Amino acid sequence: VGLPGIDGFATLERIRQERFLPVIMLTARGEERDRIAGLIAGADDYLPKPFNPLELAARIRAILKRSTSVTSPTLAPNPQPLGYGNLVLHGKRREVLVDQQPVTLTAAELRILEVLLERAGEVLTRAELTEIAVGRSLEVYDRSIDTLVSKLRRKLAAAGARGAEIRGLRGHGYVLDIGRS
Repeated sequence: VGLPGIDGFATLERIRQERFLPVIMLTARGEERDRIAGLIAGADDYLPKPFNPLELAARIRAILKRSTSVTSPTLAPNPQPLGYGNLVLHGKRREVLVDQQPVTLTAAELRILEVLLERAGEVLTRAELTEIAVGRSLEVYDRSIDTLVSKLRRKLAAAGARGAEIRGLRGHGYVLDIGRS
């Protein structure tokens, strides 16, 4: 987190915007608030120093197993543009446009939007979205998917997206509701 000359959280954000790679944050900052901030920022795991190298190896194996076990077709870019209203997602270019203006999304936000567009009107559980967007299983108290959906909603609203609404269904998950804005 406290890298010399660079912010670890900014580096993590840049990695997440460009591509999906599993990330474990190894840091001297082991306070609970630091660990939570790292996970919310998109790290797959957070391990404070000092740590046992065998534990690190086990965590790496677990993350790689989870990230390679996700076989959803939504991880491959959709060759056809997807969209509703004034929003268009070009999967191959990994680009989102609202009124033909680009909208900057992180890689995880883009994957959430892509799967919601592909499965418009279908309720997706938080667990499904977490596996698809972040490449890991949903943990008991994990709210990272809710944070990602909230940020995605804000960015789309700020860009003026109309024609579809991402709705949360308490106890069920999220759905892209077509015809609402």
